Amino acid sequence: MRIVFDTNVLIAALITTEGVCGNLVKRCAQVHTPITSEFILNELREKLAEKFKKKPADIDDAIALLRGKFVIIEPATLETPVCRDPDDDTVLGTAIAGEAQCIITGDKDLLSLVRYAGIDIFKPNAFEEYEKKQM
Repeated sequence: MRIVFDTNVLIAALITTEGVCGNLVKRCAQVHTPITSEFILNELREKLAEKFKKKPADIDDAIALLRGKFVIIEPATLETPVCRDPDDDTVLGTAIAGEAQCIITGDKDLLSLVRYAGIDIFKPNAFEEYEKKQM
């Protein structure tokens, strides 16, 4: 299964490696195909530095780890805006270009879509049930 993790899920996974998001991202990187984009990685870098005050070397290590486990693609450009935050449209574009089956996010605007362009959108704690239905 091809999966896009929104930046907020990646942040939670890196901050609390043994939490729901940390365990989910680790497991999915082993048994599924996680998809990301330079946009998501750059947003992750920015948030870790500015909001969470992480050291540049630690951020570089985290980004390198993700680069080694994730497929990095160029996001598709949406014909018309879907979300009020253009960054959310780029997450959708990443999923479309990466031919993802789902986006895992905590973002309320994305979650309100539930499904977009055949891509399911849900919270991290809903993945296990979703995964069972897909098998």
